[in-house]
Amino acid sequence: MGVNASNYPHSCSQRVGGSQAQQTFIGTSSYLHQGYGCESKLYSLDHSHEKPQDKKKKSSGLATLKKRFIKRRKSNRSADHAKHMRELLSGWDVRDVNALVEEYEGTAALKELALQGNLARPESRTLHRDLADLYEYKYCTDVDLIFQDTCFPVHRAILAARCPFFKTLLSSSPEYGAEIMMDINTAGIDLPMFSALLHYLYTGEFGIEDSRFQNVDILVQLTEEFGTPNSLDVDMRELFDSMCYYDAVLSFSSDSELVEAFGGSPSCLDEELCGHKAILSARSPFFRNLLQRRIRTGEEITDRTLQTPTRIILDESIIPKKYAKVILHCMYTDLVDLCLVLHCSPSVGSLSEVQALVAGKGNMSRAEEAMELYHIALFLEFNMLAQGEFVPASFAFLLYVLLSCLLTLVLR
Repeated sequence: MGVNASNYPHSCSQRVGGSQAQQTFIGTSSYLHQGYGCESKLYSLDHSHEKPQDKKKKSSGLATLKKRFIKRRKSNRSADHAKHMRELLSGWDVRDVNALVEEYEGTAALKELALQGNLARPESRTLHRDLADLYEYKYCTDVDLIFQDTCFPVHRAILAARCPFFKTLLSSSPEYGAEIMMDINTAGIDLPMFSALLHYLYTGEFGIEDSRFQNVDILVQLTEEFGTPNSLDVDMRELFDSMCYYDAVLSFSSDSELVEAFGGSPSCLDEELCGHKAILSARSPFFRNLLQRRIRTGEEITDRTLQTPTRIILDESIIPKKYAKVILHCMYTDLVDLCLVLHCSPSVGSLSEVQALVAGKGNMSRAEEAMELYHIALFLEFNMLAQGEFVPASFAFLLYVLLSCLLTLVLR
């Protein structure tokens, strides 16, 4: 009953200045008064299990890792453009800096102008899209394919240029409006599939979703029978170069007095250019309406009877002949090549060129020729000529695009 708590080895109490401060120790491994012969080991709750040296090492490791993260974050920062500009312009004159600012402002204005022009201009129809409409609406067809008692009006030049099978088949019936019976050896070809094959030759796409076109065996059989066509761009460019089965001739009326005054070559102006009525009517509403009017007046029947190409006479005061090859080339390829401009003589009605000759400047610049082509494209309703890709690309092309955008905005 008279046990004193201070005699317990597990606890120790101490009074300091009238207040009691108690510290508790847990886990003594031995007791001296019990005579175990080893010292007691006390583990305090007020201290960490780690040694001071280990704690210092751990804190230093975290500090090093933090420094590495900070260094990596600094390296990922974007460049200080203001600092670089200050270093660049530190030795410049004020007038040079002002000129640079005006250059930047002008470039930004041109970029905005080009953007607004692209939004305002009408959509230009591509060769692929125009040929798809040509197959659907059957403009100026010249041969009929009969397959399973069904007539497919088509265009001889396009099929011959695209497919070796049709090139051989159509050569045996060269007359206009010939009816050719189709005998296809590949099994499983019905009317929709045959129409899809013709659509593919016109556009490079089948145009319908048919699981049979996913069958490798059928595609291999069709390839063996019809051959493998090139890409549409390659075949149309070859058709432009060869003008195989051409059925139209472009002629230009000119003033002989103007030719003699400027010393031009009459043979150059009198030269005729060949073409295909199918391509002309597909790419330009102007030529399509012109050819349809010839059909209504009976002129087309005369050409068919005589088996002669249709002659289209154009007024050179409206469409200068020097640009005729550029226009035709763009109709077949969707590319505007200013290298095809004829510089043999001045064009009648080309005010810019006449003014240049009077002023003694010689030929027109590329930019001036591009501007004239832009007006011709508006007249022919051939937007690709106004917006197509130039070959070769040059500064004149950039200037042409900017000026065409400006004119489009004004016309709007």
